[in-house]
Amino acid sequence: MPSLLHKHRTAAIVSAAIIVGAGALPFAFSTSATVASAAEPAGIIAPGGSFAPIVDADKPAVVTVTTTMKATDTSADGSNSPMDEQFRQFFENQGIPFPKQMPHQQQSQRAMALGSGFIISPDGVIVTNNHVIQNAVDIKVTLDDGTELPAKLLGADAKSDLAVLKINAPKPLATIAWGDSDKLKLGDQILAIGNPFGIGTTVTAGIVSARGRDLHSGPYDDFIQIDAPINHGNSGGPLVDREGNVVGINTAIYSPNGGSVGVGFAIPSAEAKAIVAKLEKNGSIDHGYLGVAIQPVTSDIANAMGLSQTQGALVASVNDDTPAARAGIKSGDIVTAVGNESVKTPKDLSRLVADLSPGDKRSITLWRDGKSMDVNVTIGGNDDSKQAANDAGDGKVQPSNQPSIGVGLANLTPDVREQLNLPHGVEGAVVASVNPEKPAAAAGIQTGDIIVSVNDQPVRNAHEVQTAVAKAGKDGRKSVLLLIERDGNKTFVAVPFSAA
Repeated sequence: MPSLLHKHRTAAIVSAAIIVGAGALPFAFSTSATVASAAEPAGIIAPGGSFAPIVDADKPAVVTVTTTMKATDTSADGSNSPMDEQFRQFFENQGIPFPKQMPHQQQSQRAMALGSGFIISPDGVIVTNNHVIQNAVDIKVTLDDGTELPAKLLGADAKSDLAVLKINAPKPLATIAWGDSDKLKLGDQILAIGNPFGIGTTVTAGIVSARGRDLHSGPYDDFIQIDAPINHGNSGGPLVDREGNVVGINTAIYSPNGGSVGVGFAIPSAEAKAIVAKLEKNGSIDHGYLGVAIQPVTSDIANAMGLSQTQGALVASVNDDTPAARAGIKSGDIVTAVGNESVKTPKDLSRLVADLSPGDKRSITLWRDGKSMDVNVTIGGNDDSKQAANDAGDGKVQPSNQPSIGVGLANLTPDVREQLNLPHGVEGAVVASVNPEKPAAAAGIQTGDIIVSVNDQPVRNAHEVQTAVAKAGKDGRKSVLLLIERDGNKTFVAVPFSAA
């Protein structure tokens, strides 16, 4: 059976099946997680022997969202949504094959599509996924009793993949209350409710399989992974706990065959509740923007930087003419706090900045040159986002001695620059060889990498790299922090001396 691929749209296309061609690889990823009619996982024990009381209370508040989408013809150019590309990159980075083309619709006529949602106020405010209603020209909501009503879009946010609708009902509607996803633990029982494939409201049970899943689709990636069988059709439907409260919004599945394999993802309620409130009030969210590329702080990086704790967000690069650049933030800085909020991971920084509004002023705490310092930043907006400019250039490999970390270095001659297609202005030393038994190899250093700084000090050639590495050893450092340029991207890599 051909793989079904449904991403960043709606739960099920009524008028056109989305099929990856016979030659496509069998892996598919769907941002339309929905409840399946498969058998319940073995071992699930309902309180009192049945989930019926929970379902009786929640089912009347679960709705089907049907949209008429704008005419599109993605088959002509093979184009995909930004989220398609983000998920593709995530899986390719994990070494998982992914289809090259992911058409949402194979026809130019308007198509009907459906998803799920849930009512949070008696006057008809409904929560669903942004990808359920994206590009819709008409939205209808079908209540549990079969009543179909037109819906108005109050607000939507692509970064969090959330949307808020409003219907005018003739009487107060049943609602579901928000729960606290922060209290969820691995193994906790959950129920998924929605309308798979348009067959009608369906319920499945499962457990919380994992927390904090980052699929690299945006600053709010903090998915709850569940094993409750879910399929196409329930994007935007509620994930509820044993008290019947919403702890997540079913959003995505990973599937090798288009059906449920027990790997689903839901947006946590702790994140969704605040965003929904903003969308209901303002209609949109203009997220804050800083203008840095960041990476985690490992123990080796912390040691190389003289930082006592393995936490923070290491600034790999700073985009030109951005709030970060104007505030004086530099590559090699470690961000440890935004205002009064501590930054323990890069995800913390991304979310804290995204939650701010353009024009907000914040003090950002940095670790630089072995000490803590504060800089004042005026947060920008998404429109300020610019891609880091690549500098250009030319050069050729000349052998040099091997430093103790286990790499052979060469200077950047014009021939080497041409061979590596290096941008003009890039300075440093090229890694000509890597000893597979030495720490540089274990740290991920590769032949062809360009070392552009050592312990936050710029280097222009192989000799300067060797000198800087030797100095770090003499200073008693247990590791050395290298800034590597590879394929136009800069990344910090900490290489320990202990195994050298």
